[in-house]
Amino acid sequence: MSAAAIRSLALAVICLAMLVAPAVLGDFSVTLLNYVAIYTLVALGLVLLTGCGGLTSFGQAAFVGIGAYATAYLSTTLGLSPWLGLVAALVLTSVTALIIGVITLHLGGHYLPLSTIAWGMAIYLLFGNFDFLGRYGGISNIPPVSLFGYRLEHMTQVYYLVWIAVGAALLVASNLLRSRQGRAIRALRGGEVLAECLGINPFKIRLFVFVLAAALAGLAGWLYAHMQKFVSPAPFDLRAGIEYLLMAVLGGSGYVAGAVIGAAAVALSKNWLQDLLPYVTANSGNLEIVVFGALFILLLQHSRGGIVPLVLRYLPQAARAPAVPHAPSADRLPVRTMPTAGQQLLVLKGVSRSFGGLIAVNDVSFSVNAGELLALIGPNGAGKSTTFNLITGVIPPTSGTISYGGRDLTGASPRVALAAGIARTFQHVKLRPAMSVLENVMLGAYSRSSSGFLAGALRLDRAEEAIVRAAALRQIARVGLAEQASTAAGNLALGQQRLVEIARALVADPSMLMLDEPAAGLRSREKAALAELLKAVRDAGTAILLVEHDMDFVMRVANRIVVLDFGKKLAEGAPEAIRKNPAVQEAYLGGVA
Repeated sequence: MSAAAIRSLALAVICLAMLVAPAVLGDFSVTLLNYVAIYTLVALGLVLLTGCGGLTSFGQAAFVGIGAYATAYLSTTLGLSPWLGLVAALVLTSVTALIIGVITLHLGGHYLPLSTIAWGMAIYLLFGNFDFLGRYGGISNIPPVSLFGYRLEHMTQVYYLVWIAVGAALLVASNLLRSRQGRAIRALRGGEVLAECLGINPFKIRLFVFVLAAALAGLAGWLYAHMQKFVSPAPFDLRAGIEYLLMAVLGGSGYVAGAVIGAAAVALSKNWLQDLLPYVTANSGNLEIVVFGALFILLLQHSRGGIVPLVLRYLPQAARAPAVPHAPSADRLPVRTMPTAGQQLLVLKGVSRSFGGLIAVNDVSFSVNAGELLALIGPNGAGKSTTFNLITGVIPPTSGTISYGGRDLTGASPRVALAAGIARTFQHVKLRPAMSVLENVMLGAYSRSSSGFLAGALRLDRAEEAIVRAAALRQIARVGLAEQASTAAGNLALGQQRLVEIARALVADPSMLMLDEPAAGLRSREKAALAELLKAVRDAGTAILLVEHDMDFVMRVANRIVVLDFGKKLAEGAPEAIRKNPAVQEAYLGGVA
Protein backbone atom coordinates (compact mmCIF):
# COMPACT_ATOMS: atom_id res chain seq x y z
CA MET A 1 0.00 0.00 0.00
CA SER A 2 1.36 3.42 -0.94
CA ALA A 3 2.14 6.12 1.63
CA ALA A 4 -0.70 8.27 0.29
CA ALA A 5 -3.16 5.38 0.64
CA ILE A 6 -1.98 4.71 4.21
CA ARG A 7 -2.53 8.35 5.14
CA SER A 8 -5.97 8.41 3.54
CA LEU A 9 -6.93 5.23 5.40
CA ALA A 10 -5.64 6.65 8.70
CA LEU A 11 -7.66 9.83 8.18
CA ALA A 12 -10.79 7.81 7.42
CA VAL A 13 -10.31 5.74 10.58
CA ILE A 14 -9.83 8.87 12.69
CA CYS A 15 -12.97 10.47 11.26
CA LEU A 16 -14.98 7.30 11.88
CA ALA A 17 -13.67 7.10 15.46
CA MET A 18 -14.63 10.73 16.08
CA LEU A 19 -18.08 10.09 14.65
CA VAL A 20 -18.88 7.20 17.01
CA ALA A 21 -17.01 8.56 20.06
CA PRO A 22 -20.10 9.90 21.94
CA ALA A 23 -21.75 6.48 21.66
CA VAL A 24 -18.85 4.57 23.22
CA LEU A 25 -17.29 7.11 25.61
CA GLY A 26 -18.56 8.37 28.93
CA ASP A 27 -19.78 11.90 29.58
CA PHE A 28 -16.44 12.96 31.08
CA SER A 29 -14.45 11.82 28.05
CA VAL A 30 -16.87 13.55 25.67
CA THR A 31 -16.59 16.76 27.72
CA LEU A 32 -12.81 16.52 27.54
CA LEU A 33 -12.98 16.08 23.75
CA ASN A 34 -15.21 19.16 23.52
CA TYR A 35 -12.59 21.20 25.32
CA VAL A 36 -9.91 19.78 23.01
CA ALA A 37 -11.98 21.04 20.05
CA ILE A 38 -12.26 24.54 21.52
CA TYR A 39 -8.54 24.62 22.30
CA THR A 40 -7.83 23.44 18.76
CA LEU A 41 -9.52 26.48 17.23
CA VAL A 42 -7.33 28.85 19.23
CA ALA A 43 -4.19 26.79 18.59
CA LEU A 44 -4.99 26.71 14.87
CA GLY A 45 -4.98 30.51 14.80
CA LEU A 46 -1.55 30.42 16.45
CA VAL A 47 -0.30 27.86 13.92
CA LEU A 48 -1.15 30.36 11.18
CA LEU A 49 0.06 33.39 13.14
CA THR A 50 3.18 32.05 14.86
CA GLY A 51 4.18 28.82 13.14
CA CYS A 52 3.58 30.02 9.58
CA GLY A 53 3.64 33.82 9.86
CA GLY A 54 6.37 34.14 12.49
CA LEU A 55 4.37 36.44 14.81
CA THR A 56 4.33 35.40 18.46
CA SER A 57 1.21 36.24 20.47
CA PHE A 58 0.58 35.56 24.15
CA GLY A 59 -2.80 37.29 24.11
CA GLN A 60 -5.10 34.93 22.20
CA ALA A 61 -7.02 34.02 25.36
CA ALA A 62 -8.25 37.62 25.47
CA PHE A 63 -9.87 37.16 22.03
CA VAL A 64 -11.51 33.97 23.27
CA GLY A 65 -12.91 36.06 26.12
CA ILE A 66 -14.22 38.76 23.78
CA GLY A 67 -16.10 36.16 21.76
CA ALA A 68 -17.48 34.48 24.89
CA TYR A 69 -18.58 37.70 26.59
CA ALA A 70 -20.10 39.13 23.39
CA THR A 71 -22.49 36.22 22.93
CA ALA A 72 -23.09 35.84 26.67
CA TYR A 73 -24.20 39.46 27.02
CA LEU A 74 -26.41 39.45 23.93
CA SER A 75 -28.11 36.14 24.71
CA THR A 76 -28.71 36.81 28.43
CA THR A 77 -29.17 40.55 28.87
CA LEU A 78 -30.76 41.27 25.47
CA GLY A 79 -32.31 37.85 24.90
CA LEU A 80 -30.98 37.54 21.35
CA SER A 81 -30.33 34.29 19.53
CA PRO A 82 -26.94 32.62 20.10
CA TRP A 83 -26.51 32.67 16.32
CA LEU A 84 -26.61 36.47 16.43
CA GLY A 85 -24.13 36.11 19.26
CA LEU A 86 -21.86 34.20 16.86
CA VAL A 87 -21.95 37.09 14.40
CA ALA A 88 -21.26 39.54 17.22
CA ALA A 89 -18.40 37.39 18.55
CA LEU A 90 -16.70 37.17 15.16
CA VAL A 91 -17.19 40.84 14.32
CA LEU A 92 -16.09 42.14 17.71
CA THR A 93 -12.97 39.99 17.89
CA SER A 94 -12.04 40.82 14.31
CA VAL A 95 -12.53 44.57 14.76
CA THR A 96 -10.61 44.54 18.04
CA ALA A 97 -7.78 42.59 16.41
CA LEU A 98 -7.81 45.00 13.46
CA ILE A 99 -7.40 48.00 15.75
CA ILE A 100 -4.72 46.33 17.88
CA GLY A 101 -2.93 45.06 14.76
CA VAL A 102 -2.80 48.47 13.09
CA ILE A 103 -1.22 49.87 16.24
CA THR A 104 1.20 47.07 17.17
CA LEU A 105 2.14 45.04 14.11
CA HIS A 106 4.69 47.63 13.02
CA LEU A 107 6.75 46.62 16.06
CA GLY A 108 9.68 44.30 15.51
CA GLY A 109 11.86 41.97 17.53
CA HIS A 110 10.73 41.24 21.08
CA TYR A 111 8.53 44.33 21.26
CA LEU A 112 5.62 42.69 19.44
CA PRO A 113 5.35 39.66 21.80
CA LEU A 114 5.65 42.03 24.77
CA SER A 115 2.82 44.14 23.38
CA THR A 116 0.60 41.04 23.14
CA ILE A 117 1.17 40.45 26.85
CA ALA A 118 0.20 44.06 27.59
CA TRP A 119 -3.06 44.15 25.64
CA GLY A 120 -3.93 40.60 26.67
CA MET A 121 -3.72 41.57 30.33
CA ALA A 122 -5.60 44.82 29.71
CA ILE A 123 -8.54 43.05 28.04
CA TYR A 124 -8.62 40.44 30.82
CA LEU A 125 -8.82 43.18 33.45
CA LEU A 126 -11.65 44.87 31.55
CA PHE A 127 -13.76 41.72 31.83
CA GLY A 128 -13.52 41.86 35.62
CA ASN A 129 -14.19 45.57 36.03
CA PHE A 130 -17.40 46.21 34.07
CA ASP A 131 -20.69 45.86 35.90
CA PHE A 132 -22.62 44.90 32.77
CA LEU A 133 -20.22 41.96 32.32
CA GLY A 134 -20.76 40.81 35.89
CA ARG A 135 -17.28 41.82 37.06
CA TYR A 136 -15.32 38.81 38.39
CA GLY A 137 -18.56 36.96 39.10
CA GLY A 138 -19.14 36.63 35.36
CA ILE A 139 -22.35 35.94 33.45
CA SER A 140 -24.44 32.84 34.10
CA ASN A 141 -27.55 31.20 32.63
CA ILE A 142 -26.28 31.47 29.08
CA PRO A 143 -28.77 29.63 26.84
CA PRO A 144 -27.61 26.66 24.73
CA VAL A 145 -27.40 26.79 20.96
CA SER A 146 -30.54 25.68 19.14
CA LEU A 147 -30.27 23.98 15.77
CA PHE A 148 -33.46 23.43 13.76
CA GLY A 149 -35.43 23.84 16.99
CA TYR A 150 -33.29 21.27 18.82
CA ARG A 151 -31.52 22.61 21.93
CA LEU A 152 -27.95 21.37 22.35
CA GLU A 153 -28.16 21.08 26.12
CA HIS A 154 -25.72 18.32 27.00
CA MET A 155 -22.04 17.77 26.22
CA THR A 156 -22.80 14.84 23.93
CA GLN A 157 -25.18 17.07 21.94
CA VAL A 158 -22.65 19.90 21.72
CA TYR A 159 -19.93 17.45 20.61
CA TYR A 160 -20.87 17.35 16.93
CA LEU A 161 -21.26 21.14 16.72
CA VAL A 162 -17.80 21.87 18.09
CA TRP A 163 -16.07 19.21 16.01
CA ILE A 164 -17.86 20.24 12.81
CA ALA A 165 -16.57 23.76 13.48
CA VAL A 166 -13.07 22.39 14.01
CA GLY A 167 -13.22 20.30 10.83
CA ALA A 168 -14.35 23.29 8.78
CA ALA A 169 -11.63 25.49 10.29
CA LEU A 170 -8.92 22.90 9.62
CA LEU A 171 -10.06 22.52 6.01
CA VAL A 172 -10.11 26.28 5.43
CA ALA A 173 -6.67 26.72 7.02
CA SER A 174 -5.22 23.86 4.98
CA ASN A 175 -6.63 25.30 1.76
CA LEU A 176 -5.35 28.75 2.62
CA LEU A 177 -1.79 27.59 3.26
CA ARG A 178 -1.70 25.87 -0.14
CA SER A 179 -2.75 29.07 -1.92
CA ARG A 180 -1.04 32.21 -3.18
CA GLN A 181 -1.75 34.09 0.04
CA GLY A 182 -0.77 31.07 2.13
CA ARG A 183 2.66 31.07 0.52
CA ALA A 184 2.87 34.79 1.31
CA ILE A 185 2.07 34.07 4.96
CA ARG A 186 4.85 31.47 5.12
CA ALA A 187 7.25 33.86 3.37
CA LEU A 188 6.97 36.26 6.32
CA ARG A 189 9.32 34.07 8.32
CA GLY A 190 12.01 34.90 5.74
CA GLY A 191 11.94 38.55 6.79
CA GLU A 192 10.47 41.74 5.38
CA VAL A 193 13.20 42.18 2.77
CA LEU A 194 12.40 38.85 1.12
CA ALA A 195 8.65 39.48 1.23
CA GLU A 196 8.95 42.99 -0.21
CA CYS A 197 11.25 41.83 -3.01
CA LEU A 198 8.64 39.21 -3.95
CA GLY A 199 5.97 41.89 -4.27
CA ILE A 200 4.29 40.99 -0.97
CA ASN A 201 3.00 43.67 1.40
CA PRO A 202 4.23 42.26 4.74
CA PHE A 203 2.07 44.48 6.92
CA LYS A 204 -1.11 43.63 5.02
CA ILE A 205 -0.41 39.89 5.27
CA ARG A 206 0.48 40.16 8.96
CA LEU A 207 -2.70 42.10 9.67
CA PHE A 208 -4.86 39.57 7.85
CA VAL A 209 -3.45 36.53 9.64
CA PHE A 210 -3.63 38.38 12.97
CA VAL A 211 -7.32 39.11 12.43
CA LEU A 212 -7.97 35.55 11.22
CA ALA A 213 -6.33 34.08 14.32
CA ALA A 214 -8.46 36.39 16.48
CA ALA A 215 -11.64 35.34 14.63
CA LEU A 216 -10.84 31.67 15.28
CA ALA A 217 -10.35 32.51 18.94
CA GLY A 218 -13.69 34.39 18.90
CA LEU A 219 -15.39 31.32 17.44
CA ALA A 220 -13.84 29.24 20.23
CA GLY A 221 -15.17 31.74 22.79
CA TRP A 222 -18.69 31.50 21.34
CA LEU A 223 -18.63 27.71 21.55
CA TYR A 224 -17.18 27.82 25.07
CA ALA A 225 -19.87 30.20 26.36
CA HIS A 226 -22.80 28.15 25.09
CA MET A 227 -21.24 24.84 26.07
CA GLN A 228 -20.28 25.97 29.58
CA LYS A 229 -23.35 28.24 29.99
CA PHE A 230 -21.24 30.48 32.20
CA VAL A 231 -18.31 32.85 31.61
CA SER A 232 -16.01 34.65 34.02
CA PRO A 233 -12.62 36.36 33.48
CA ALA A 234 -10.49 33.51 34.91
CA PRO A 235 -10.21 31.32 31.74
CA PHE A 236 -9.03 34.29 29.65
CA ASP A 237 -5.97 35.48 31.59
CA LEU A 238 -2.33 35.57 30.50
CA ARG A 239 -1.65 32.05 31.75
CA ALA A 240 -4.33 30.72 29.39
CA GLY A 241 -2.74 32.69 26.55
CA ILE A 242 0.63 31.08 27.23
CA GLU A 243 -1.05 27.67 27.36
CA TYR A 244 -2.62 28.17 23.93
CA LEU A 245 0.77 29.11 22.49
CA LEU A 246 2.24 26.02 24.13
CA MET A 247 -0.37 23.86 22.39
CA ALA A 248 0.59 25.21 18.97
CA VAL A 249 4.33 24.76 19.59
CA LEU A 250 3.94 21.34 21.19
CA GLY A 251 1.81 19.94 18.37
CA GLY A 252 3.94 21.41 15.61
CA SER A 253 3.52 25.10 14.94
CA GLY A 254 4.21 24.76 11.23
CA TYR A 255 1.47 22.16 10.66
CA VAL A 256 -2.31 22.46 10.62
CA ALA A 257 -2.60 19.04 12.27
CA GLY A 258 -0.34 20.34 15.02
CA ALA A 259 -3.23 22.40 16.38
CA VAL A 260 -5.33 19.29 17.07
CA ILE A 261 -2.44 17.21 18.37
CA GLY A 262 -1.07 19.99 20.56
CA ALA A 263 -4.49 20.78 22.03
CA ALA A 264 -5.14 17.10 22.73
CA ALA A 265 -1.67 16.57 24.20
CA VAL A 266 -1.98 19.48 26.61
CA ALA A 267 -5.59 18.73 27.65
CA LEU A 268 -5.01 15.00 28.15
CA SER A 269 -1.66 15.51 29.90
CA LYS A 270 -3.18 18.01 32.32
CA ASN A 271 -6.00 15.60 33.08
CA TRP A 272 -3.58 12.72 33.58
CA LEU A 273 -1.33 14.77 35.87
CA GLN A 274 -4.29 16.00 37.91
CA ASP A 275 -5.29 12.38 38.52
CA LEU A 276 -1.78 11.13 39.28
CA LEU A 277 0.00 13.88 41.21
CA PRO A 278 -2.29 13.96 44.28
CA TYR A 279 -0.86 10.51 45.08
CA VAL A 280 2.63 12.05 45.10
CA THR A 281 2.09 15.34 46.95
CA ALA A 282 -0.65 17.44 48.46
CA ASN A 283 0.68 20.47 46.57
CA SER A 284 -0.08 18.94 43.20
CA GLY A 285 -0.99 22.22 41.45
CA ASN A 286 2.55 23.58 41.49
CA LEU A 287 4.11 20.20 40.74
CA GLU A 288 1.84 19.85 37.72
CA ILE A 289 3.50 22.89 36.14
CA VAL A 290 6.98 21.50 36.86
CA VAL A 291 6.25 18.03 35.44
CA PHE A 292 4.50 19.43 32.40
CA GLY A 293 7.40 21.80 31.71
CA ALA A 294 9.87 18.92 32.00
CA LEU A 295 7.88 16.82 29.54
CA PHE A 296 7.74 19.74 27.13
CA ILE A 297 11.51 20.29 27.30
CA LEU A 298 12.09 16.56 26.79
CA LEU A 299 9.96 16.60 23.64
CA LEU A 300 11.73 19.64 22.21
CA GLN A 301 15.09 17.95 22.81
CA HIS A 302 14.02 15.21 20.40
CA SER A 303 11.90 17.29 18.01
CA ARG A 304 12.09 21.05 18.12
CA GLY A 305 9.33 21.26 15.56
CA GLY A 306 6.85 19.51 17.88
CA ILE A 307 4.98 16.22 17.82
CA VAL A 308 3.88 16.20 14.17
CA PRO A 309 7.36 16.31 12.59
CA LEU A 310 8.52 13.75 15.17
CA VAL A 311 5.77 11.34 14.08
CA LEU A 312 6.38 12.06 10.38
CA ARG A 313 9.93 10.77 10.72
CA TYR A 314 8.59 7.28 11.30
CA LEU A 315 5.84 7.29 8.68
CA PRO A 316 6.38 6.24 5.05
CA GLN A 317 6.87 9.27 2.87
CA ALA A 318 4.52 9.89 0.01
CA ALA A 319 6.03 9.68 -3.46
CA ARG A 320 6.98 12.97 -5.06
CA ALA A 321 4.22 14.53 -7.08
CA PRO A 322 4.97 14.34 -10.80
CA ALA A 323 5.50 17.56 -12.68
CA VAL A 324 2.30 18.82 -14.23
CA PRO A 325 2.26 19.54 -17.94
CA HIS A 326 2.86 23.08 -19.05
CA ALA A 327 -0.21 25.25 -19.18
CA PRO A 328 -1.48 25.96 -22.69
CA SER A 329 -0.17 29.20 -24.16
CA ALA A 330 -3.63 30.74 -23.89
CA ASP A 331 -3.62 30.15 -20.13
CA ARG A 332 -0.39 31.80 -19.09
CA LEU A 333 0.28 34.53 -16.57
CA PRO A 334 0.40 38.15 -17.76
CA VAL A 335 3.62 38.77 -19.69
CA ARG A 336 5.61 41.97 -19.43
CA THR A 337 6.29 43.96 -22.60
CA MET A 338 10.08 43.77 -22.91
CA PRO A 339 12.10 46.88 -23.83
CA THR A 340 13.91 47.17 -27.14
CA ALA A 341 17.42 45.72 -27.19
CA GLY A 342 19.96 48.43 -26.37
CA GLN A 343 17.39 50.67 -24.68
CA GLN A 344 18.76 52.29 -21.54
CA LEU A 345 16.98 50.83 -18.52
CA LEU A 346 18.79 51.40 -15.24
CA VAL A 347 20.59 54.68 -14.60
CA LEU A 348 22.51 55.54 -11.43
CA LYS A 349 23.74 59.13 -11.11
CA GLY A 350 26.02 60.14 -8.26
CA VAL A 351 24.55 57.58 -5.88
CA SER A 352 26.02 57.51 -2.37
CA ARG A 353 25.11 55.74 0.82
CA SER A 354 26.65 56.27 4.24
CA PHE A 355 26.07 54.48 7.52
CA GLY A 356 27.09 56.94 10.17
CA GLY A 357 30.74 57.74 9.46
CA LEU A 358 31.14 54.84 7.01
CA ILE A 359 30.63 55.62 3.32
CA ALA A 360 29.64 52.31 1.74
CA VAL A 361 28.86 53.71 -1.74
CA ASN A 362 30.45 56.95 -2.85
CA ASP A 363 29.24 58.92 -5.90
CA VAL A 364 28.67 55.88 -8.15
CA SER A 365 27.24 56.32 -11.65
CA PHE A 366 26.58 53.71 -14.33
CA SER A 367 23.78 52.41 -16.54
CA VAL A 368 22.43 49.06 -17.75
CA ASN A 369 20.82 48.53 -21.17
CA ALA A 370 18.20 46.04 -22.27
CA GLY A 371 19.71 42.80 -23.56
CA GLU A 372 23.01 43.48 -21.80
CA LEU A 373 24.82 41.62 -19.04
CA LEU A 374 26.70 44.07 -16.83
CA ALA A 375 28.98 42.65 -14.14
CA LEU A 376 29.64 44.61 -10.96
CA ILE A 377 32.91 43.45 -9.43
CA GLY A 378 35.27 44.49 -6.69
CA PRO A 379 36.99 43.17 -3.56
CA ASN A 380 35.04 42.30 -0.43
CA GLY A 381 33.61 45.42 1.17
CA ALA A 382 33.68 47.36 -2.11
CA GLY A 383 29.94 48.19 -1.86
CA LYS A 384 28.53 45.78 -4.43
CA SER A 385 25.72 44.31 -2.30
CA THR A 386 24.93 47.75 -0.90
CA THR A 387 24.53 48.98 -4.48
CA PHE A 388 22.14 46.09 -5.14
CA ASN A 389 20.11 47.07 -2.09
CA LEU A 390 20.01 50.70 -3.21
CA ILE A 391 18.72 49.76 -6.66
CA THR A 392 16.02 47.44 -5.34
CA GLY A 393 14.87 49.84 -2.61
CA VAL A 394 15.95 47.76 0.37
CA ILE A 395 17.80 50.84 1.62
CA PRO A 396 17.47 54.44 0.34
CA PRO A 397 20.47 56.36 -1.02
CA THR A 398 21.94 59.22 0.98
CA SER A 399 22.30 61.20 -2.24
CA GLY A 400 22.04 60.74 -5.99
CA THR A 401 19.27 59.40 -8.20
CA ILE A 402 18.20 55.98 -9.47
CA SER A 403 15.86 55.61 -12.43
CA TYR A 404 14.58 52.62 -14.37
CA GLY A 405 12.95 52.83 -17.76
CA GLY A 406 12.62 56.59 -17.27
CA ARG A 407 10.85 56.11 -13.91
CA ASP A 408 12.41 57.58 -10.78
CA LEU A 409 13.06 54.79 -8.28
CA THR A 410 15.13 56.81 -5.81
CA GLY A 411 14.10 55.60 -2.37
CA ALA A 412 11.22 53.50 -3.78
CA SER A 413 10.23 50.28 -2.00
CA PRO A 414 11.27 46.82 -3.27
CA ARG A 415 7.66 46.21 -4.32
CA VAL A 416 7.79 49.27 -6.56
CA ALA A 417 11.12 48.12 -8.03
CA LEU A 418 9.64 44.70 -8.77
CA ALA A 419 6.58 46.25 -10.38
CA ALA A 420 8.93 48.29 -12.59
CA GLY A 421 10.56 45.05 -13.78
CA ILE A 422 13.50 44.39 -11.43
CA ALA A 423 13.83 40.95 -9.83
CA ARG A 424 16.79 39.84 -7.73
CA THR A 425 18.57 37.09 -5.82
CA PHE A 426 20.54 37.58 -2.60
CA GLN A 427 24.14 37.24 -1.49
CA HIS A 428 22.95 35.11 1.43
CA VAL A 429 20.31 32.77 0.04
CA LYS A 430 16.77 33.66 1.14
CA LEU A 431 14.53 30.63 0.68
CA ARG A 432 11.91 29.07 2.91
CA PRO A 433 13.73 25.83 3.74
CA ALA A 434 10.65 23.84 4.81
CA MET A 435 8.80 24.69 1.58
CA SER A 436 9.45 22.65 -1.54
CA VAL A 437 11.48 23.97 -4.45
CA LEU A 438 8.23 24.33 -6.41
CA GLU A 439 6.53 26.34 -3.66
CA ASN A 440 9.54 28.64 -3.32
CA VAL A 441 9.56 29.34 -7.04
CA MET A 442 5.79 29.85 -7.10
CA LEU A 443 6.36 32.65 -4.59
CA GLY A 444 8.15 34.52 -7.36
CA ALA A 445 4.87 34.72 -9.32
CA TYR A 446 3.03 36.45 -6.47
CA SER A 447 3.05 39.81 -8.25
CA ARG A 448 1.76 38.23 -11.49
CA SER A 449 -1.24 36.51 -9.89
CA SER A 450 -4.24 37.93 -8.08
CA SER A 451 -6.15 35.32 -6.03
CA GLY A 452 -7.18 36.63 -2.62
CA PHE A 453 -7.56 35.08 0.81
CA LEU A 454 -11.19 34.00 0.37
CA ALA A 455 -10.53 32.37 -3.00
CA GLY A 456 -7.63 30.43 -1.51
CA ALA A 457 -9.54 29.35 1.60
CA LEU A 458 -12.48 28.08 -0.48
CA ARG A 459 -10.29 26.60 -3.27
CA LEU A 460 -11.72 28.95 -5.87
CA ASP A 461 -8.21 29.67 -7.13
CA ARG A 462 -7.44 26.27 -8.66
CA ALA A 463 -7.28 27.50 -12.27
CA GLU A 464 -4.82 30.29 -11.45
CA GLU A 465 -2.82 27.97 -9.18
CA ALA A 466 -2.42 25.47 -12.03
CA ILE A 467 -1.08 28.23 -14.29
CA VAL A 468 1.33 29.50 -11.60
CA ARG A 469 2.49 25.94 -10.92
CA ALA A 470 3.16 25.33 -14.61
CA ALA A 471 5.07 28.62 -14.94
CA ALA A 472 7.19 27.74 -11.89
CA LEU A 473 7.94 24.25 -13.24
CA ARG A 474 9.11 25.76 -16.53
CA GLN A 475 11.64 27.93 -14.73
CA ILE A 476 12.72 25.08 -12.44
CA ALA A 477 13.42 22.94 -15.49
CA ARG A 478 15.17 25.90 -17.10
CA VAL A 479 17.74 26.06 -14.27
CA GLY A 480 18.18 22.27 -14.32
CA LEU A 481 16.35 21.32 -11.10
CA ALA A 482 13.29 19.52 -12.50
CA GLU A 483 14.18 16.39 -10.53
CA GLN A 484 14.18 18.35 -7.26
CA ALA A 485 10.88 20.20 -7.75
CA SER A 486 9.22 18.39 -4.82
CA THR A 487 12.28 18.45 -2.55
CA ALA A 488 12.35 20.75 0.47
CA ALA A 489 14.55 23.70 -0.47
CA GLY A 490 16.52 23.39 2.76
CA ASN A 491 17.68 19.91 1.74
CA LEU A 492 19.50 21.17 -1.37
CA ALA A 493 23.17 22.07 -1.60
CA LEU A 494 24.00 25.79 -1.48
CA GLY A 495 24.70 25.97 -5.21
CA GLN A 496 21.34 24.40 -6.00
CA GLN A 497 19.60 26.79 -3.62
CA ARG A 498 21.07 29.68 -5.61
CA LEU A 499 19.59 28.17 -8.76
CA VAL A 500 16.20 28.02 -7.02
CA GLU A 501 16.52 31.74 -6.30
CA ILE A 502 17.24 32.39 -9.97
CA ALA A 503 14.17 30.38 -11.00
CA ARG A 504 12.09 32.32 -8.48
CA ALA A 505 13.33 35.61 -9.91
CA LEU A 506 12.73 34.49 -13.51
CA VAL A 507 9.12 33.47 -12.84
CA ALA A 508 8.44 37.12 -11.92
CA ASP A 509 9.00 37.92 -15.63
CA PRO A 510 11.54 40.72 -15.04
CA SER A 511 12.98 43.05 -17.63
CA MET A 512 16.16 43.19 -15.53
CA LEU A 513 17.54 40.33 -13.45
CA MET A 514 19.91 41.15 -10.58
CA LEU A 515 22.07 38.22 -9.45
CA ASP A 516 24.25 38.41 -6.33
CA GLU A 517 27.02 35.77 -6.60
CA PRO A 518 24.92 33.14 -8.41
CA ALA A 519 27.91 30.91 -9.22
CA ALA A 520 29.05 30.56 -5.60
CA GLY A 521 28.91 26.90 -4.57
CA LEU A 522 28.50 25.55 -8.12
CA ARG A 523 30.82 22.98 -9.68
CA SER A 524 32.52 23.71 -13.01
CA ARG A 525 29.90 21.86 -15.07
CA GLU A 526 27.10 23.67 -13.21
CA LYS A 527 28.83 27.00 -13.80
CA ALA A 528 29.01 26.27 -17.51
CA ALA A 529 25.27 25.48 -17.55
CA LEU A 530 24.56 28.68 -15.60
CA ALA A 531 26.62 30.70 -18.07
CA GLU A 532 24.56 29.32 -20.96
CA LEU A 533 21.34 30.07 -19.06
CA LEU A 534 22.36 33.69 -18.42
CA LYS A 535 23.32 34.15 -22.07
CA ALA A 536 19.92 32.78 -23.14
CA VAL A 537 18.09 35.09 -20.72
CA ARG A 538 20.13 38.05 -21.95
CA ASP A 539 19.59 37.18 -25.61
CA ALA A 540 15.82 37.03 -24.94
CA GLY A 541 15.99 40.74 -24.06
CA THR A 542 16.28 40.65 -20.26
CA ALA A 543 19.03 42.85 -18.87
CA ILE A 544 21.24 41.24 -16.21
CA LEU A 545 23.20 42.96 -13.46
CA LEU A 546 25.64 40.47 -11.99
CA VAL A 547 27.81 40.50 -8.87
CA GLU A 548 30.31 37.67 -8.93
CA HIS A 549 33.80 36.89 -7.57
CA ASP A 550 34.63 34.17 -10.09
CA MET A 551 36.54 36.18 -12.69
CA ASP A 552 36.65 33.39 -15.28
CA PHE A 553 32.85 33.20 -15.08
CA VAL A 554 32.49 37.00 -15.30
CA MET A 555 34.82 37.29 -18.29
CA ARG A 556 32.88 34.52 -20.03
CA VAL A 557 29.40 36.07 -19.74
CA ALA A 558 29.70 39.85 -19.27
CA ASN A 559 29.26 42.46 -22.01
CA ARG A 560 30.54 45.24 -19.76
CA ILE A 561 32.09 45.39 -16.31
CA VAL A 562 31.95 48.08 -13.63
CA VAL A 563 34.64 47.84 -10.93
CA LEU A 564 34.04 49.19 -7.42
CA ASP A 565 36.74 49.76 -4.83
CA PHE A 566 36.06 51.22 -1.36
CA GLY A 567 32.60 52.25 -2.54
CA LYS A 568 33.81 54.25 -5.57
CA LYS A 569 33.74 53.35 -9.24
CA LEU A 570 37.29 52.46 -10.21
CA ALA A 571 36.79 51.47 -13.86
CA GLU A 572 34.18 50.61 -16.47
CA GLY A 573 34.50 48.90 -19.82
CA ALA A 574 34.59 45.70 -21.83
CA PRO A 575 35.98 42.56 -20.14
CA GLU A 576 39.30 42.64 -21.97
CA ALA A 577 39.84 46.32 -21.17
CA ILE A 578 39.10 45.67 -17.51
CA ARG A 579 41.46 42.68 -17.46
CA LYS A 580 44.28 44.87 -18.76
CA ASN A 581 43.51 47.91 -16.58
CA PRO A 582 46.51 48.42 -14.22
CA ALA A 583 44.36 49.97 -11.47
CA VAL A 584 41.99 47.01 -11.53
CA GLN A 585 44.89 44.55 -11.50
CA GLU A 586 46.32 46.28 -8.47
CA ALA A 587 43.07 46.64 -6.53
CA TYR A 588 41.23 43.48 -7.43
CA LEU A 589 43.03 41.03 -9.70
CA GLY A 590 46.21 40.98 -7.64
CA GLY A 591 48.39 42.59 -10.26
CA VAL A 592 48.05 39.66 -12.68
CA ALA A 593 47.03 40.43 -16.27
